[in-house]
Amino acid sequence: MAVRVVRLGTPREKDEGLRIGTVRRPPRGVPKAEFASQDWYDVWFPNLAPSNETVKLGQAAETPAQWAAFAKKYRTEMAAPDNARTLDLLAALSHTADFSVGCYCEDEAHCHRSVLRALLAERGAKFE
Repeated sequence: MAVRVVRLGTPREKDEGLRIGTVRRPPRGVPKAEFASQDWYDVWFPNLAPSNETVKLGQAAETPAQWAAFAKKYRTEMAAPDNARTLDLLAALSHTADFSVGCYCEDEAHCHRSVLRALLAERGAKFE
């Protein structure tokens, strides 16, 4: 049992489990009924996505200092009580169920997924 951090829209791994989309917007041009069958996500959970303002910071980040500012702002958003409880829940579930969380970005190192991975790890999540 474990959590995986994935790029949405990529082929699923064996035993990946439920795929959770941590993005602000659904995939463009894809009918809702086909999100899961096209390997986007099974459940959409935008609560774990950065706010629009924070996404813009991350997309514009060109230096380590700018990326750090994005990460700090996203971490602040995830520290809100509802988001923190969700992260705690996912970390606990990773010990008893297989599931994945993801985003559309090509490069995880320059995506909120990298920060989300760290936040889950800090809560004791088990990773594949």
